[in-house]
Amino acid sequence: MSERETFGERLFDVSRRRGRLCVGIDPHPELLKNWGLSVDLMGLRTFSEICVAAFGSTAALVKPQVAMYEAFGSGGYAVLEQTIQDLRAQGALVLADAKRGDIGSTMAAYARAWLADESPLCSDAVTVSPYLGFGSLQPALELAKATGRGIFVLAATSNPEGRQVQSSITTSGERLDELMVAEASACNAPYKAARVFGYVGVVIGATLKQVPDVTGLNGPVLMPGVGAQGADAADVARIAKEANAWAFPNMSREILKVGPNTEKLAAAVTSAAKDYPEKSA
Repeated sequence: MSERETFGERLFDVSRRRGRLCVGIDPHPELLKNWGLSVDLMGLRTFSEICVAAFGSTAALVKPQVAMYEAFGSGGYAVLEQTIQDLRAQGALVLADAKRGDIGSTMAAYARAWLADESPLCSDAVTVSPYLGFGSLQPALELAKATGRGIFVLAATSNPEGRQVQSSITTSGERLDELMVAEASACNAPYKAARVFGYVGVVIGATLKQVPDVTGLNGPVLMPGVGAQGADAADVARIAKEANAWAFPNMSREILKVGPNTEKLAAAVTSAAKDYPEKSA
């Protein structure tokens, strides 16, 4: 195990102070317009600065949607770099929603981009896709472990199209999403034996009815679909069961719709987080 404090330990610690809410930063064009901002780099920068001011000191976990920044090219990435750095400086942990997945040296490059100390995009964690095979994630797993950062593996996502693949039955007779959770659990097993919170999380849609068992994961569970998509605290508890202390509901539209007023955004985070208080693991 890494000598550094694990991402799971850091996330659990900040959730004790701020609750278990993950807030998304999704600067899509319609939202920029709704906030009275221009759909260009200036609007993107202003949007991001408002989000940093509102979420940096209130949310446990903040998840910038990388694609929304990438759409603006190199300038968008520059704004994202600054946003990540500013959020982390205020004590929020940053999960880069990049959904990266590839093989060999390419996956290693993705891992360095989002997890290496020296990278300008360095975040506390990154989302990854295991559907080129869980073993293809090895470069990210190794770097996250070495640097005290985390990864969130897509397992059972909230989009309806995902079930076509993720509900498939493998040659070993289990659903594919169950296999991905089992693989993530195996990565965290040495930490569980040492009574330490692990660094490999999974993504489970809170709107789903059929989900993998996450009670043995010993790592964080990110649950999109809460708020505007219809799921609530009862759904989170239903899916997480006794692992509810490790469940981090992701809320984006429900929070962002009250912007651009910074105080209203911060109050929305604080209010929503009350539904997901810290609980003992």
